[in-house]
Amino acid sequence: MSKEETPKMSEKEPAVANAGSPLQQEEKNIPEHVAIILDGNGRWAKAQGKPRVFGHKKGAENVQDMLFYAGDIGIKYLTVYVFSTENWNRPGAEVSAIMGMLAQYCRKNVKISMDNNVRCKMIGDRTRLSDEVLDAVTDLERITAANTGMTFTMAINYGGRDEIRRAVKKIAEKVKAGELEPDAVTEALIAENLDTAELPDPDLLIRTCNEQRVSNFLLWQLAYTEFYFTQKAWPEFDREELEKAVAAYSGRTRKFGALKN
Repeated sequence: MSKEETPKMSEKEPAVANAGSPLQQEEKNIPEHVAIILDGNGRWAKAQGKPRVFGHKKGAENVQDMLFYAGDIGIKYLTVYVFSTENWNRPGAEVSAIMGMLAQYCRKNVKISMDNNVRCKMIGDRTRLSDEVLDAVTDLERITAANTGMTFTMAINYGGRDEIRRAVKKIAEKVKAGELEPDAVTEALIAENLDTAELPDPDLLIRTCNEQRVSNFLLWQLAYTEFYFTQKAWPEFDREELEKAVAAYSGRTRKFGALKN
């Protein structure tokens, strides 16, 4: 797609325009923050008789489409699990291909994000990323920092346990330096030291490809999140599937441990 052909969210057909949309059949209680575990790229490609890298390429393209769909629906925060701390254990050629596509995606996404007022962020440990990937991610964050529309967050080299470890380490260093009393360590303080300090906790977690586990993703933040699992692999997860997930969320009652009258 050329720069001249870059679509804007406002130019795309609204996700709720379909008369048969599940969102029109349920009360429109739209989740503010949706997190997605993008699973099944490799399995989907294998089913097509293609290499796993082909699936990752299609998955990356679908992330961009999902930004448009989520914006149409009214979701304010979208967080996607791009690459986990455990994914380094995959074959080197696959990891290298994913990192190359990630850098390319970030560079391409600068204009699209600016055209659509999207703020982009990364969560995860940056120390293991190559200069190419880190520069692309940092530039995307810097250029889109002042945008006031949807916040799009990519979890790269991210692990929930590692995130908590890093937050605890920062707090421990302050205690050791005498800057903080141990009794001052509260849940709020821990949350302030997490990568997601500027984000609300997810309202809805979606996982694709019929997997039903969190895989070390946002372990602290998912305490009261609603879960939605689908058999669709990520490359085939489309606008209709997102609408189904949001409609399912809309029909649930969130009590946060309390009782509802």
